[in-house]
Amino acid sequence: MFSAVAAAYPHLRETLRYLEQDHAMIAHLLGGLQQAVDRCAGPAELDRHLDGIPAITESHFGYEERQLLAVLDTLDLRAEVRSVFGPL
Repeated sequence: MFSAVAAAYPHLRETLRYLEQDHAMIAHLLGGLQQAVDRCAGPAELDRHLDGIPAITESHFGYEERQLLAVLDTLDLRAEVRSVFGPL
């Protein structure tokens, strides 16, 4: 979906890069949690993983809503899904 937003609103490209960095960080944190679960890590380690994920996701979603909510409301969601969201 970012590619559709970037094409329609070039001034948001920097914002989209920031959000993509957040997505990478969230994926990294979730991967670390999955590895901890797979090796049956103890409660203290699992708590450390679980503490970091909500902090970044809360910040991310708040920023995303402030920056993109009005823009997302303008997208033509009647269009074919791939043309709006890209490859899923």
